[in-house]
Amino acid sequence: MPLPSQLPHALPLAAAAPSTPLGPFEDSAVAWSTWVTLMGFVGVTVLALVSVGPVARVIGSDTLTAVTVRLSRLAVVLGVLAVPAVLTGLAHNASEEGGYDFGAAWNSLYDGSNAGRLSGLEVTFVLVGAALIAPLAVRRVAARPARQWLLTAGLCAGAVALGTTKFPDEVPDDWGRSSFETLMWMLHLLGGAVWLGGVAGLALLALSRVVAPADRAAFWSPVIRRFSVAAMSCVAAITLSGLFLYWGHVDGPSQLFTTMYGRVLGVKILIFGALLLLGVFNQFWLHPRVDALRAAGDERPLRTLLVREFPVVITVETLLGTTLLFVAPFLHGSARNQAFQADMAKHSTVASDALPKIADKQVSTSTWVWGTTETIAVIAVMIVGYWISGTIARRRTAAASITAGILGDLVEA
Repeated sequence: MPLPSQLPHALPLAAAAPSTPLGPFEDSAVAWSTWVTLMGFVGVTVLALVSVGPVARVIGSDTLTAVTVRLSRLAVVLGVLAVPAVLTGLAHNASEEGGYDFGAAWNSLYDGSNAGRLSGLEVTFVLVGAALIAPLAVRRVAARPARQWLLTAGLCAGAVALGTTKFPDEVPDDWGRSSFETLMWMLHLLGGAVWLGGVAGLALLALSRVVAPADRAAFWSPVIRRFSVAAMSCVAAITLSGLFLYWGHVDGPSQLFTTMYGRVLGVKILIFGALLLLGVFNQFWLHPRVDALRAAGDERPLRTLLVREFPVVITVETLLGTTLLFVAPFLHGSARNQAFQADMAKHSTVASDALPKIADKQVSTSTWVWGTTETIAVIAVMIVGYWISGTIARRRTAAASITAGILGDLVEA
């Protein structure tokens, strides 16, 4: 039986299927530190700018100052820590013995190559972002009009730094396809940053006492609702970009079990699904429940409510978020290419590192039709879900307010 024509180098003797190792634990730990710091910087800044700032400004300058200082300090710390995290990754890649060559890592910044320029821009922009936000860590500056501009400029710098991790370091053959793939990666990274970084920022505010007891009811309910809008938008962005990346890297569900890339991706999908279920639980039960407790006169700090009433939710959500970022760096190559090379190795004695790679999938009319349908469906689900959760929250709050009023009248009588 003749071999397929697409295997020009095939020989009668078959070689062992190429192994695809999971990758050293150390490599993923180094990459994890980079993702946590860069994405955390962007997420905390968005939280301060979009969710917390507008609500705190309405309450008063003291509240605006307190929350801005706390979140700005966290953002600056994350931005500064991102620099050694990035350099550590570069040093580890530059070392031939598997150690860390920080001298070579430093010299690789702006060394004339595209990769060097991107690494240099990554370090430069995250430092610029931290420097822009640093003045807001001082109480005298935190509530001034420049707050909005500094946070916006710092966010733009941080977004560019995060984006450089996925910008192509070679001139693409197909600019249109490469640009679209880069856009999908940006949606994936920025969506995850705003969601997970925002959760970390909210946890910091909830576990501290920066909001005065008298202002907590007026602060937390609208902040959580505003963050819910941002989080649901991020979920939509992550889902849509994830579907595209799945289409480009996986040929069918079977490769989720037969390739190393697919198994890691499967674990990531399971973790994301668990986080999504927790988000649904928070949106439809936890947040309305907290609003109802507030309306009923429960003035306990939010951290007390969350820790005492919902400890499992907070613990599981935190662990899943950090685990998701740790699993992501284990994704190397694509399931399509791993399956293709494994099949080729059965009919060839060519060394595994010399096996050709499978060509990229070609976009067709059906691809655009399916993509458009998925986009409309995901956006519709997010909008309907937010509307339903808002209705539930308003009903529970109204019922709790009525109950609290009746009890108050009875006590007075």
